[in-house]
Order: sequence, then C-alpha cells, then structure tokens
Amino acid sequence: MSPNGSDRSPRRPMRRKLLQALTAGLVLATATGCSYNWEDFPRLGMPTPTTEEAPRILSLWQGSWAAALAVGVLVWGLILWSAFFHRRSRTKVEVPPQTRYNMPIEALYTVVPLIIVSVLFYFTARDESELLSLKKKPDVTVNVVGFQWSWCFNYIEPVAGSTGDAKKSPDLAAIPDRFKDDFPADAGGVYDCGTPGTRNPQTGNPGPTLWLPKGKTVRFVLTSRDVIHSFWVVPFLMKQDVIPGHTNAFEVTPNKEGTFLGKCAELCGVDHSRMLFNVKVVSPERYEQHLKDLVEKQQNGYVPAGIAQTSHEKNRETNNL
Repeated sequence: MSPNGSDRSPRRPMRRKLLQALTAGLVLATATGCSYNWEDFPRLGMPTPTTEEAPRILSLWQGSWAAALAVGVLVWGLILWSAFFHRRSRTKVEVPPQTRYNMPIEALYTVVPLIIVSVLFYFTARDESELLSLKKKPDVTVNVVGFQWSWCFNYIEPVAGSTGDAKKSPDLAAIPDRFKDDFPADAGGVYDCGTPGTRNPQTGNPGPTLWLPKGKTVRFVLTSRDVIHSFWVVPFLMKQDVIPGHTNAFEVTPNKEGTFLGKCAELCGVDHSRMLFNVKVVSPERYEQHLKDLVEKQQNGYVPAGIAQTSHEKNRETNNL
C-alpha cells in the first residue's frame, strides 16, 4: 500500500516515460549513424545504381518504403494516442465503454489494405515486366554458369583466333533455341572460370571476374550444372535464379565503370558463402582487348553450360515457337 493510503502502486508520470523513450531513441540513432553518409539516405540502404535499369528498381524500393512508413506512422500514432488519452489514470474509468462492432471502421480496415496491395502489385508487375523483357539482338551475350562452388562465364562473341558456332556448340546444348536465335553468327567465343580461391588481381576480392562493356546492352543467359544458385550483382540491384534444367535470362546496360561485387543469393550448400565473383565494367575497347587476352590464354570456345532442359521446359519451348 502506498503512503497516502491508496492500494494502487505508484507510477511514473507518462511524460517522464516518453522523455526516456525519446532520449533512448536519439542515442541509438546517433550511435549507429556515426559512420553513415547521409547523402545515401534517399536510397534507403540500396547501393548506388550502376546500370540504366537499376533506377527503376530503386524507385520501386523507395515507393514500398514510403507506403510502409505511412502505414507505420498511422498505426503507431493511433496506438500512442489511445494509450495516452485513454489511460486509466487520466480518465479515472476502470473499464471504458465497449464497442461490439463499427461497420464503417471495419469496412475501412478491409478497403484500405486492398488498395495498398493493389497499388503495390500494379507497380511491381509493371516494373517486373519491363525489367525481364528481352530486346532483339543484344550487344553482348554472356552465358553465366553456376556450379558448386564458383562461376564460369561464356562470352558468346565472334573473337579473332577462336573458331566455331555458338548456335551449334554441344557445350551450349542446354540453352533453349529461343536464346540461340539471337546469338551472333560464327561466335567461336571465349570463357573464364573461377574457383572459390580465385581473386581479382586489382582489388584482391575473391572469385572470378566478369568483364562487361560500358554503355552496351548485356544479356545474361543463366544456367546451372548442379543445384539452384542465384546470380546477383549488388549495385545492379537485380538478381535472378540459376536453375538446373531451366534457363533464365535478363538484360542490363552498365553505365558506370568500376569493379563491383557479385555473389550467389540462394543457399546452395555447404560452401554457398564462397560463391563470390566480381564484375569489371570497362570501355568497349578494353572489353574487346580482354576477349583477345583470353584467346591468347587458349581459353577458346565454351565450357559446358549445364544440365539439359527438363521435359516441361522442352514443351514450353515448342509452344513458344
């Protein structure tokens, strides 16, 4: 029992609790933001985009966060308002009036979430359709081969000193015909493969290095030799699964030179964390020279792309003709 004879336990004033909560939040925000670049804040944790397509993904990300923030502010505002203005110590009411139902409010609870989900679905479907659309005859085609525990890159290009035809190569038999139709003619090609111990000679970052030309449309044709992987170049803001027996593809146009990090984003086994790679974006002239360097290293032709198409994929291929 308290000294004034009341059997109610003493409570701290609400203002003191709110002040303590605000102080703790301010300390947490400043402590975690000591090394944070506030110029990066509008990207909400996303890296700087380095392709022409990435700003579309960033815009979708920012819009989703804006919607979530608006909903969060509304919900937390209602919770705090109810807790503060209807607390028992203020109203002196032991049990407030109980409302069994309120049709306008319940209709609002149903309609507003449907509107939010519908808007998010529309923008997501619109952007996904644009990002996954394939243009005819891309400037560069790279067959990305995932395997436990690294990556190979088949550059499907006509390179001086490398003879052959990518459309007829047995090593690329797993790739569907609808992709081969856009392969360059007489593309002898070159390849580069890595291991978990491979490192980029300039940066020292682990994994093999994929070279790409700046300003050129690059089509990635993704195949796997064993299990499901995921091809993710972090500043491209785009990733896609690499599935055995099923070929995926997408296109990007790099617009910033530099060396960027890539990784497998699908848990693919015990050494999944070592499936790293690098992407080096250079001028078109330097890219062509790199292909010639691979010829000089006798890395001509292609490495096996992966597991052949499954039956349902072959049926889909036939139906699309």
